[in-house]
Amino acid sequence: VEINIDYVSVCAVDLTGTDRVRVTEHTDHRGVPPAEVLAHAARLTNRVIGSAREQDLRVVGVELALPGLVSGGVVRQAPNLGWSRVAAEGIFGQALSTLRPTGGALPVGSDNEANLAALAEYWFGGLGGIRTFLYLTGEIGVGGALVLNGQMLRGAHGFAGEIGHVVVDPQGPLCRCGAHGCLEQYAGRAALLAAAGIDPGQGVRGIAELEQRAAAGDARAVESLTTAGDRMGVVLAGAVNLFDPEAVVLGGIYRTLMPWLEPSADAQLTARVVSGRWHADGSRLRASSLSGDAARGAAARVMYELMENPAAYAVR
Repeated sequence: VEINIDYVSVCAVDLTGTDRVRVTEHTDHRGVPPAEVLAHAARLTNRVIGSAREQDLRVVGVELALPGLVSGGVVRQAPNLGWSRVAAEGIFGQALSTLRPTGGALPVGSDNEANLAALAEYWFGGLGGIRTFLYLTGEIGVGGALVLNGQMLRGAHGFAGEIGHVVVDPQGPLCRCGAHGCLEQYAGRAALLAAAGIDPGQGVRGIAELEQRAAAGDARAVESLTTAGDRMGVVLAGAVNLFDPEAVVLGGIYRTLMPWLEPSADAQLTARVVSGRWHADGSRLRASSLSGDAARGAAARVMYELMENPAAYAVR
């Protein structure tokens, strides 16, 4: 279950990791009470569970993919949602149990949406054996995750990967997190659309229009993406110098915008990576696959737990 700023996406996967049911609804969650958002997600989840059961599938667990800082089932901070210390797992689990009074409680887990999208890319994407990579995802916010030898790097408190709040310019625009000049203010969806002269309120439709304008050679659209790629390249170069990943993967809205983001980002990486092993067009900067989405990664997390200990899920 992916709960993002302006949509909820719920999918059920089988033991092969294949999507069997998927439902996505677009609705703006900014300013909406967290309990209301989580209850809406629970209703969608209940629909998907019903569709899965019609296919003779047994649902064994739920994983929430959430934006912001997530630890111990709690969203500690999600600036773009306005959430702070929201016990997402508990609220969602209670709402789902209420909808399934005779179905029994399902175990509910949670993680940062960028982490789960990165794991989906690792498990199902076309990485060709790459086990250490930096994953960058763009939506309204900018998220990141680092996978080292097939394992997620979480940091001391579970909050590693918040690359969208790495500062590009301390004198830059104010970010929702309270800092100035974060990458999100240059490469987030609203920033991209505003710089191209497109109403940021158009959301997904605005990104489609941005792509169309850029493909048609519209100067303002191309400049918006070139500038964003440049700022992105500066931040990514610092991350590459620090962690030395085999590749950097761009997901979310960046996947389709890659042709216009890549040249300026690659130029900064080539100029700034101190090892000298980054070369423009060297395929270390790549777009994510269609498989690398957070909802699918969340569902697959449950499947991997099942396969690690199948006896725990056996019907007795």
